[in-house]
Amino acid sequence: MTKQLTRLLGIMATLRDPERGCEWDRAQRFETIVPHTIEEAYEVADAVARGDMRDIREELGDLLFQVVFQARIAEEAGHFDFDDVARSIAEKLEARHPHIFGDADMPGGMREERWEALKAQERAAKGAESALDGVAAALPALMRAEKLQKRAARAGFDWPDPEGPRAKVVEEMAELAEAAPDDRAAEAGDLLFAAVNLVRAYGIPAEEALRGANDKFERRFRAMEALADGAFPDLPLDEQEALWQQVKRTER
Repeated sequence: MTKQLTRLLGIMATLRDPERGCEWDRAQRFETIVPHTIEEAYEVADAVARGDMRDIREELGDLLFQVVFQARIAEEAGHFDFDDVARSIAEKLEARHPHIFGDADMPGGMREERWEALKAQERAAKGAESALDGVAAALPALMRAEKLQKRAARAGFDWPDPEGPRAKVVEEMAELAEAAPDDRAAEAGDLLFAAVNLVRAYGIPAEEALRGANDKFERRFRAMEALADGAFPDLPLDEQEALWQQVKRTER
């Protein structure tokens, strides 16, 4: 174990010390730390997207602290400690790469197919009964929809080409338009789920596609605001639309 990791584990133990620790840190539980863990993971992703090496280093540290924090809570309750966490992932990685860490030959097939087959074996060993077992409920909804669809597809439940999911999107749009007020949320969910399926049929990661669309919308909206010089909210819709088209032409 490195000097700095040992130091970090010691700091965590001190922060959780019943007598001289930090009041906030002592009060935390698994459930209360999870939102911070998720937030830190997204901040790592943001730093990577910006290519800021200093921020990547700092955000990775923040994320590591979340792992150390959760492991400390578990250790205090007598469940497991940080070494057990590290051992668990080390053993899993070695098992998933038997051609590198063992004597097995390089398996055939595409990498993703091999990886998913190994993970399916692990889930079966844990008693999984459904192809959908192990898809985390806490994932962002868009990402979870895609993972559920991929699992179902590997079990043979999928359209052979984009025409099926395209027709389903059209069907769900009509159902949302005709839905009673109490049913609109459910129909909206069906439409979004169908849209993810259509995007997936074209081999495009839905989360990545929507993130790109968000960035594009933000960039164009800010450009419109700049062109309007502070008067954008007071412009009629047709003038706002004209600015939108102007920004699009500029980008092209």
